[in-house]
Amino acid sequence: MWFRGLMIGALLTVALATSGLAKDVMTPRQVADAYLAAWNAHDADAAAAFMTDDVTYFDATVGEPQKGRDAARDKVIKLFMTAAPDLTWKMKGEPIETANGVAFEWTFAGKNTGAWGPDTPATNKPFSFEGVTFIRVEDGKIVYQGDYYDGLGFQKQLGWIQ
Repeated sequence: MWFRGLMIGALLTVALATSGLAKDVMTPRQVADAYLAAWNAHDADAAAAFMTDDVTYFDATVGEPQKGRDAARDKVIKLFMTAAPDLTWKMKGEPIETANGVAFEWTFAGKNTGAWGPDTPATNKPFSFEGVTFIRVEDGKIVYQGDYYDGLGFQKQLGWIQ
């Protein structure tokens, strides 16, 4: 009886795989690795492509989450890439992965050679800060990202505050 169940399961797996109905979906870790690679390639569109249309991107130092892929791309990803065109975002150690998420520590660094916005011109100062990101993934796409880092230390490095 168990053998028949095993054979039926194997036949269904083969049928799905050969019919094209089964799809290869990236694991949360694979999504995170590819997403960081897009950031490090300074490609905002490629990074945003890993997000769902209705993603929520929460930066704890800002407090107000960005809703949607375009807002995340334009108000977070492009903002950082413009302000620090040489940025690097490196995962530290091994991440914690579940079936639908990944959490990891990181170091983010660069030199502020571009404006952050109309009220924050480039300082031409290098910076490096550490943080943690939590990413929730569904069907190989980021549906939620939460970034938590030392915003005070970051602002001190740029000379915005004492």
